[in-house]
Amino acid sequence: MLVVQKYGGTSVGSTERIRAVADRIASTASAGHAVVVVVSAMGHSTDALVDLAAELADSPDLREMDQLLATGEQVSAALVAMRLLTMGIQAKSLTGWQAGIATEPVHGNARVSQIDTRVLQNLIANGTVPIVTGFQGIADGEVTTLGRGGSDTSAVALAAALGADVCEIYTDVDGVYTTDPRVVPNAKKLDDISYDEMLELANLGAQVLHPRAVENAKHFAVQLVVRSSFTEGDGTNVVAMTENRMEGRRVVTGIAFERHVARLAVVGVPLEEHALAAIFSSLAENGVNVDVIVQSVVDEVAVDVSFTVNESDLGRAVEVVSALQPSLRFRKIEREAPLAKVSIVGAGMISNPGVAAQMFVALRDAQVPIHMVSTSEIKVSCVIPADLVEKAVQALHKTFIEADMVTPLTNV
Repeated sequence: MLVVQKYGGTSVGSTERIRAVADRIASTASAGHAVVVVVSAMGHSTDALVDLAAELADSPDLREMDQLLATGEQVSAALVAMRLLTMGIQAKSLTGWQAGIATEPVHGNARVSQIDTRVLQNLIANGTVPIVTGFQGIADGEVTTLGRGGSDTSAVALAAALGADVCEIYTDVDGVYTTDPRVVPNAKKLDDISYDEMLELANLGAQVLHPRAVENAKHFAVQLVVRSSFTEGDGTNVVAMTENRMEGRRVVTGIAFERHVARLAVVGVPLEEHALAAIFSSLAENGVNVDVIVQSVVDEVAVDVSFTVNESDLGRAVEVVSALQPSLRFRKIEREAPLAKVSIVGAGMISNPGVAAQMFVALRDAQVPIHMVSTSEIKVSCVIPADLVEKAVQALHKTFIEADMVTPLTNV
């Protein structure tokens, strides 16, 4: 087999942990598998670099930030390679550009555009283990980074380009859980989860995998496994979910939550053709990411529009929308914070009507008020008061997970 292994920051957070990582890599290689390794920066070293930059510049140049932040992964890669070499295993550390990873010419949040695998293929053919820096690539001769969590994306992209049999993501948890065990101690580890479910959970606040990594894994049919680098175990497989595999599964696979949510309401927006386009285009142009959107018709000539943003973006969102008041002639802007968002996710919802109603009943019984609702085919999200998020997650976990609700089996 050809195996791509990605080790996160906690996995390479100390020389002791790097020794353990090297032992795991050596074990995989000794079993006859070819291995390509992707590493993150050690522990919180990226945060430390960001803090250093902040001490010297209020708004650091993005190109120089990429130059700075890319060094964190280089330290990890070199140390892992050094350890393997002392163990008698041929290894070579490579930066993203040395490994052939090309990106779009964007600093800070670039996307992988293509990968030239010739260097990696030659190393693999010669029995050498490539240790590749995650989170980075090159565009027009300039170092670029892929954004926070980008090492997951690097690993999946390499696995797809190399045609790897499996991409193993090693982290500080032993798999994907039904919810955060710190909030619900009896949360259950999942043996498998579909790409779509994992993508929803990742986008909704679960931090086990980066959303872009899951999206790419689905697109290129990369087999993903999430495992702990601290313990032995099978982990969680992220797989394609066929209709047959959906039968007999839980209606709700997992519960995600996100803190630091804010709601902004634009009251009395004239019912003109381009009013909503103007509001949300301006927010996008100013880098404000909008999540849940609800429009309610007030009368024949006006509507109210409510939407959520990250709490850190609330001030900027208010400024952007306020600047449109002279042209759009809405009555006022209302804001509300702090809020949170809690979501249930499950492919089993497709064939089970009434799941949203059960969610609303569970939150009502827990005395958790609902401010906004958003739905898709396999998820329902509710915006709630921030101080009630843990209570809400516990109530939903009890209703959908601990009750062991499963989709009915059909005759075959």
